[in-house]
Amino acid sequence: MIRNDAEHRKAVDRIVAERKRIELLREELLSEGLNPEEVKRAVDPVESFHLQLVEEVDAYERLKRGDFGELINLHGMGRLLISLRIFRGLSQRELATRLGVHESQISRDERNEYHGITVGRAEKILEALGVKVSSTVEITDLPEPEAIPA
Repeated sequence: MIRNDAEHRKAVDRIVAERKRIELLREELLSEGLNPEEVKRAVDPVESFHLQLVEEVDAYERLKRGDFGELINLHGMGRLLISLRIFRGLSQRELATRLGVHESQISRDERNEYHGITVGRAEKILEALGVKVSSTVEITDLPEPEAIPA
C-alpha cells in the first residue's frame, strides 16, 4: 500500500521505467528468435508485477479523491484509517502529534494496518483526523454455531 506522496511519485516513476523495460525485454526476446508464446511466458511475471504497481497507484489516487470503498463488519478498518490520514494530507508525524504519541508508534501501527486495534483507539484516531464514520446494520440469517469462524 502506498502511504504518502513521496511513495506515490516513486511508484509512478517506476511504472514508466517498467513499461520501457518490458517493451525492451519483449523486443530482445523476439530478436533472439523466441516465438510470441515463449515471449509471453517470459514477460508475464514482469507484467504481473507491473500491473500490481499500477493497481496500487490507482488505489492511492482514489483515496486521495476521497473514494474509500466500503467497510463491511469492520474488515479493513486499518486500511481505512491509513487512507483517511492520507486523504487529510497528514504525515504520520502530524497524526502522532495530534494523538500525543511518538511517530514510530503510528509507523508501526500502519505497517500492521492497525491489526488488533481497540474501538477506543480507533475513535481517537478518527477524532484526530476530523472524521465521522457511520454505519448501517443489516440483519442476515443466523449461521449455524459450528459455521461461525473462530
